Amino acid sequence: MDIIKSCFTTYGFAPIETPSFENSDTLMGKYGEEGDRLIFKILNSGDFLRKVDDGLYASKDSGKMTSKISEKALRYDLTVPFARYVVQHQNEITFPFKRYQIQPVWRADRPQKGRFREFFQCDADVVGSKSLWQEVELVQLYDAVFSKLKLEGATIKMNNRKILSGIAEVIGAEDKLIDFTVALDKLDKIGEEGVKKEMREKDISEDAIIKVQPLFEMTGTAKEQLAAIAVLLANSETGIQGVNELNFIVDNVASLGLETAQLAIDVTLARGLNYYTGAIFEVAAPEGVAMGSIGGGGRYDDLTGIFGMKDVSGVGISFGLDRIYLVIEELGLFPETATANTKVLFINFGETESLYALKSIKKLRAEGINAELYPDKAKMGKQMGYADKRDIKYTVLAGDNEMASETYTLKNMKTGEQDILEFKKLVHKLL
Repeated sequence: MDIIKSCFTTYGFAPIETPSFENSDTLMGKYGEEGDRLIFKILNSGDFLRKVDDGLYASKDSGKMTSKISEKALRYDLTVPFARYVVQHQNEITFPFKRYQIQPVWRADRPQKGRFREFFQCDADVVGSKSLWQEVELVQLYDAVFSKLKLEGATIKMNNRKILSGIAEVIGAEDKLIDFTVALDKLDKIGEEGVKKEMREKDISEDAIIKVQPLFEMTGTAKEQLAAIAVLLANSETGIQGVNELNFIVDNVASLGLETAQLAIDVTLARGLNYYTGAIFEVAAPEGVAMGSIGGGGRYDDLTGIFGMKDVSGVGISFGLDRIYLVIEELGLFPETATANTKVLFINFGETESLYALKSIKKLRAEGINAELYPDKAKMGKQMGYADKRDIKYTVLAGDNEMASETYTLKNMKTGEQDILEFKKLVHKLL
């Protein structure tokens, strides 16, 4: 979390927080039918059934009853609450507004590996700018975070909503855009035949499915794929605009260079179609790790419009903290012991000695040294064992002799060496 925060700050994002729950009408209808189903509703306080008439109660229709018994819901993501926040504070915000947010979100999903009912999202968004340089910077931000986490080989996959609209246009399936792209987005889960089967079930014509065949066979570098897509979309103005936008991002990221991540084009990527209008991002874990996406985001040109603030473009990315943790764990990148790393533990010899120790600890902490006192007067072996298990490098023994001479016996727990030091030398040794 500290690494992600430091990268967000370096890139100019400021922190905000929003409440754990929102009014239901803020959230509902923003994530598609499946998203609405996964939103945790909160029952109204008090006698929540009072407003439900007998006829509705007898019908047992939970869909119709929900609005009567629940007015609030736990947030599903951080993006929609952020849009509400921007509209609410529009007169106090300086645009373009760059914010980051690290908070839990909730989804009424079936828990399994990499899928949780409560998980942390780490979002960075910019609103109030249509510049594609923001997308270029967000690709770099992804790369910076994963490089600092030593999570090398992550793939930042990118598409554009305008390309998806263009494809639907040239194959004559404009009226089926959502059905077409939702099916296409499942390519990595259900395969080519599964996608075609779902398209047929959604009444997408056989002729349209034949025309979309090149998408299943797309290979080569990002530039080569974009060139192939440009040929496919030659008759779609919207589609070509999407290709040009991706070319701008790909070219400039290539000029700036990435440390450890790779940038790839994936024309089947269709996440967040209900509000993305331009670039769409999704991050895949390094090869060999079986995990869903560990990040995602995109450009949304009118998300604040749903709250009455029109024509404000935004773009943002999210890091799936819990999944990133699982990937780091699977790759064995965590140190064997991860603790708060107290540097020195003062041994507890009794009340008088503890006060002497705490006065010294106070001064050490003022110097930025992590120090603490063992809370109980226990056997020496137990206190030393505690320091050992917590991987604390030094212990200080301060009994009658040390108090009389205003010194400290510092023991290196790794080597066993002991030194009797005055306070200034103790500080010097611990810094």
